[in-house]
Amino acid sequence: MPHLKHDEIMRFGSQSKSYLHQIVADAIKKVTTSSRSALFKQFAALRFLSSTDSPQLSKSLRMVQNLQPVAVKRIQKPWQVPQNSTTLPQLKIYNSLSRQKELFVPNEGRRVKWYICGPTVYDSSHMGHARSYLSLDILRRVFIDYFGYDVQFIMNITDIDDKIIKRARQRYLLTSYLDESKEAPSVEKVITDVLAALELFRFKYNDELDPDKKKMYEVFDSQGAKKCADDLEKSMIAKDQSGIESAKGRLLNEARDVLSEWLDATHGKEIRDHSVFDQLAKTYENEFFADMARLHVLPVDVLTRVSEYVPEVIKYVERIISNGYAYASADGSVYFDTKAFEANPKHYYAKLVPEAYGTEVDGEAMLKNMRESEGELSMGTDRLQAKRSPNDFALWKTSKDGEPFWDSPWGKGRPGWHIECSVMSSAITGSKLDIHAGGFDLKFPHHDNEIAQVEAHYDDPHWVNYFLHCGTLRIAGMKMSKSLKNFITIRQALTQYTARQLRLLFLMHNWTDVLDYSPSTMERALQFEKMTNEFFLVVKDYLRRHYKPDSSQGYQKYQARELQLMEDFSKLKADVHDALCDSVDTRTVVEKIRELIWLGNAYIAEKEKEGTVPNCLLLRNFASYITWLLKMFGAIPQHQEIGFPVDSDDAASCGIASTSKETVVMPYLTALAEFREKVRNIAKEHKIVGILEECDRLRDEVLPELGVRLEDRSAQTCVKLVDRDTLRREAEQKAAAEKAKQAEKDRKAKEKADKEAAKRVPPTEMFKKGDEAAKYSKYDEKGIPTHLASGDEVTKSQRKKLEKMWEAQNKSYQQLTANGVAK
Repeated sequence: MPHLKHDEIMRFGSQSKSYLHQIVADAIKKVTTSSRSALFKQFAALRFLSSTDSPQLSKSLRMVQNLQPVAVKRIQKPWQVPQNSTTLPQLKIYNSLSRQKELFVPNEGRRVKWYICGPTVYDSSHMGHARSYLSLDILRRVFIDYFGYDVQFIMNITDIDDKIIKRARQRYLLTSYLDESKEAPSVEKVITDVLAALELFRFKYNDELDPDKKKMYEVFDSQGAKKCADDLEKSMIAKDQSGIESAKGRLLNEARDVLSEWLDATHGKEIRDHSVFDQLAKTYENEFFADMARLHVLPVDVLTRVSEYVPEVIKYVERIISNGYAYASADGSVYFDTKAFEANPKHYYAKLVPEAYGTEVDGEAMLKNMRESEGELSMGTDRLQAKRSPNDFALWKTSKDGEPFWDSPWGKGRPGWHIECSVMSSAITGSKLDIHAGGFDLKFPHHDNEIAQVEAHYDDPHWVNYFLHCGTLRIAGMKMSKSLKNFITIRQALTQYTARQLRLLFLMHNWTDVLDYSPSTMERALQFEKMTNEFFLVVKDYLRRHYKPDSSQGYQKYQARELQLMEDFSKLKADVHDALCDSVDTRTVVEKIRELIWLGNAYIAEKEKEGTVPNCLLLRNFASYITWLLKMFGAIPQHQEIGFPVDSDDAASCGIASTSKETVVMPYLTALAEFREKVRNIAKEHKIVGILEECDRLRDEVLPELGVRLEDRSAQTCVKLVDRDTLRREAEQKAAAEKAKQAEKDRKAKEKADKEAAKRVPPTEMFKKGDEAAKYSKYDEKGIPTHLASGDEVTKSQRKKLEKMWEAQNKSYQQLTANGVAK
């Protein structure tokens, strides 16, 4: 039954008594047991408001009261939503389209369509590639594992390109030229061909605009093939047969680049077999993915190859032409019409780098950009003249002799570089893309041209919402370049450092930063790895001894110190969240990890000083959180519970750890360490030197060769499993440090002895002994020099200095004589 409202009660209070009686009577008939209490309260209110004390009304109220149940059920108190005064940060990411950090909002829910420009597979991957693909791997992992986005990660492989065509032809022609199964070229032919190649090389040198390439050509010409050719000519004149063969081999080896360039210029057009180009691309594609696996970069969700999307490219170009933004030239090429695109008010060319387009742009810089983007094989005068504007770029290139081709409405040709990504990304994600990413050097013209092509195809000014560009890589502060001889491949880098160490270096730089790869920056990464690993090992040692998750052991009361640490820990986690929301600021996260380790180590040191066991659960939480972060960043494999894996880096990355070495051997090592500790304590008590020496030898020589480090701490002996090579390197460094310390000690002792011995020399002889004697030729009666060894007279200022030295020596000598020391 519905209850009476307040305004109804007020209205009823003014009604006649008979009317009130009727209300009560009707209510009694309809009342249910569960609502009698509330009904009675309303009737009581009616009586109060009506200012009446009618016997009939009172009787009716008593009837309701008698119907009321004895026990009245209390209603639940209303709950209120907590008021949180803290505003949680949201993910913002640096967007090249706005050149600032923007709030990240996907097009569809939590789904993120993410496309990255893959490599042009014509050579080995280098550290510049690692800068992009490793950094983007870290970003991808954070988006998925921290922010919970459903990321669809797409990458292309450019396997049709001017660089691939030229490199494939060069390799094929040079291999055929040097093929030992055929008749080897004569010495005369080698000299003739190399000299012709050098002439072509000098021509390219004079025509080259890029200063780095120009310097590289200069090095080749002055120090390489030319010198070898001269040596071969000298051997031929001397008729030195063994010298001729040796010089010929050196020349062919040194002249590989210049000779392959010349062979391509003279015979490149004769190549007809498409497999020549496919084989080179496939070789370096496989090498690229092998390098990515070694760096522990996650596999992409979708891989596209240009060679597999040529039909889609042709249809895409046709649509752009029909929309009025492209045109076919007389030679069968198709160019994007930048002026027509820019003339439409809803379109804007060069959104990423608008300053690179327009009449004020430097012509030489524009030509350099075009050479890089259009390709060396596509920069002929005829091609440039076929364009309506110098800013127009190729969507489809007519193929010349010696180039792969596909049939199209415009004749035999191949895709332009920029159109590849536009077509393949659209084929997978449609007309909208959340994120497009790549290296900083791709902004213009490649990515700006991509944007223009997709917008022209759909005739829609909105395609990509966020463009992410990784910062550049420097080698010891300089641009990486073959001319500077600082060109480092990924495989070369991995011979010096592990994949984890390289990843830690990248984490210590934000993804938009310039990353400097050098021994000094790598040393910082190595030190961070060592500091983190040492913390993990100490915590794991405490957990093995004092924490059992299947029992109550290790669950200690939180005192004031632990409560404060827990507060500090919460604040650091909040700081990490803020940093990750701030355009995935991994550099700050690394510093917060460093702070957390410092807190943990300080706490352990305090407890060891007190002679008590630290709160192992708190330490475990510290170590687990750091491990979780490094797992998310890809620096620790997912199967690892705490710390870096003890197994080999490659095995760990593959998840091979069902029974790890640590799990198997640690109980035995702990028993050995405890036994050694007891024996050592007994030996100390009874001063048995031999046993103490054996305990030290076990710690310093035997166990390190097995990959075990024992640390004699004040509270207990800490057992750590460490890579054997690392322990050897540490032992070598320790020995070198001790040697240097001893050498410095010996130097100071000798210096002191020399000073003491010098004091015993009579002042009349001090300038006539040792190194001093060679400086002078004449002396006065005191033995003070008057003339230099050259015969020149000592100057007045020199004389004053020499006299001061003589006086000091005389004073020291007199004191020693008085004490009976000088002889």
